[in-house]
Amino acid sequence: MYLVDTSVWIDAQRRQPGPKGLLLREMAQSGVVLGLAPVILQEVLQGVRDADSFERTRHRLALERCYVPVDPVQTCAAAALLYARCRWQGFTPRSSNDCMIAQIALDFDLTLLHDDIDFETIAKVEPRLRLI
Repeated sequence: MYLVDTSVWIDAQRRQPGPKGLLLREMAQSGVVLGLAPVILQEVLQGVRDADSFERTRHRLALERCYVPVDPVQTCAAAALLYARCRWQGFTPRSSNDCMIAQIALDFDLTLLHDDIDFETIAKVEPRLRLI
């Protein structure tokens, strides 16, 4: 099972997607279980170009599995600790949302499909984070 980061959802929607967007398309066609988290849904939707695209994208992503934290307070605290651990090791993630996404992947024991270099560094700080 996979958690798909914003970067890959957006890439897959392009007319000519990059390698990770193509991989997502292939995985979806082969029936692999793919999902997103509320924060990923927000990031994807806030980047659409108009109201029609917003509705089409929202309806499309509503078909995917959504991993909602069982205990949002605990997940937020764990994501904040992950962010702090990164800073303590000399790396400040560009987005605190990336730490939330990583924490949700950890909480649900998911592999994270991404195209964002910050996740590579987060995984060095938290080696339990599995990445593609």
